[in-house]
Order: sequence, then structure tokens, then C-alpha cells
Amino acid sequence: MGLLIAFVAALIGYLFGSISAARIIGRFVAPQEDISRTELAVPGSDEKFTMTAASATSISLRVGPKYGCLTTIIDMLKVALPVLAFKWWFPESYYFLIVATMGVVGHNWPIYYRFKGGRGFSAVFGGLVVIDWIAIPITSLLGMVLGLIIFRDVLLAYMAGMWLLIPWLWFRTYDMAYLAYAVIVNILFLVAMLPDLKQYFKFKREGKVNLAAALQTTDMRHMIKLADKLGLNKKVEKKET
Repeated sequence: MGLLIAFVAALIGYLFGSISAARIIGRFVAPQEDISRTELAVPGSDEKFTMTAASATSISLRVGPKYGCLTTIIDMLKVALPVLAFKWWFPESYYFLIVATMGVVGHNWPIYYRFKGGRGFSAVFGGLVVIDWIAIPITSLLGMVLGLIIFRDVLLAYMAGMWLLIPWLWFRTYDMAYLAYAVIVNILFLVAMLPDLKQYFKFKREGKVNLAAALQTTDMRHMIKLADKLGLNKKVEKKET
């Protein structure tokens, strides 16, 4: 692997990843809004949950899921397209994994926006479209089963799909490069999630809100609705009291 090409791959991945679909779309559909900061009331308390990510969730909460979905698609494409290009240009090398990894770095800490970006889910999925597209539905579904059905924890259900990429890509490839990619993007995801996790655990520690109420204000709200339909939140709340 040539160092110059590796550097170019990293730079292209980062610069493309730094493109913020949420800010671009927000400029047209919500020009007066600060997309990078969203304050929401936490049900069952007087607390405010502050999201500091500029993401599809920020757009969806302001102008609806249609634009939120469009934001997700663009964020996936900004990573998928350069990853696909490098995999096509250098099929025998791992440059495309460098592009995919740096795409997540750019998404989370974009140079164009003072390093204030998203959490990384859509950027990771964008890379996986090229690297191993079947990982997206499989690990997401297994993560939901693990979190909602087995452990009855919606936070775990939200994050487990990302964690499962590590064993999934290893058993799919038995390749240390793929394993390293999975581990690194998990670290990037966890670091980006720290502001949200700190708030969540603060609420939990102080006993001000239950699990579902705290997470209802985040982009986990769709998972909360699924848990409600399955009757899992009642069991979680009962366990917490």
C-alpha cells in the first residue's frame, strides 16, 4: 500500500465526509434554525435534552421525516461514492477502507463547520453499502433483538447494531483490515455519542426520568415506538422503579 495514495484516500474520505447534508438542507427548509443545537423537553420531567449533533434527526424533528430521510440518503452517498471509486480503482488494496473510516471522521468532526457534526450512523452505513451491504440489515436487526427482546434496553438496542459490526465483519472476512475498520468506526461512534450518553446517564443517576422518556427525545424515538408496540417499555419502567 503506497503512503501517498493512502494519504489521498484519507483526505478525500475526510473532505467528502465533512459535507453536512443536515446543514445544507436546513439552509433551504429551516433557514432560521440552528441545526447543530436542538433542545427538547424530556417527558415526565422539567429537564431539557440538548442534542449537539447536526444530523438527519435534527432535520426530521424540525421539518418532518421526509427531509430527514433525504438527509440520511445524502449522508450515506457522500461516503459510499468515494469508497466505491477507490474500491474500483484499487480492487486489490484496502484504500477504500481508509476512505470509509475517514468519511466517518469527517461526518462527526467536519472541517467546514468548526468540527461540529453528527454521530456517525449514516456515514458508517454509507461505507457499508460498498464494504458489505448485508451487514446493515443484519446487524441492525440483531441489535434490536439483543436490546429489545433479550435485555429489554432501548439504549442497548440503539448501539448494539454498531457493536455487532466487529464480530460480523471478522467472521465474514477473517481479515484484520476489516476488523480494524469495524473497531475504529465503533470508537469514533462512541466518542461522538459521549455528549448524549452523559446526559442520559445523568438523568438515570438522578432518577428524574425513566429509560424510555429520556431516549424519546433522541433519534431513538422510532425504536421507542417499536418497543411500545411490543410492550417492552412497560417492563423496562417496572424494572427501574
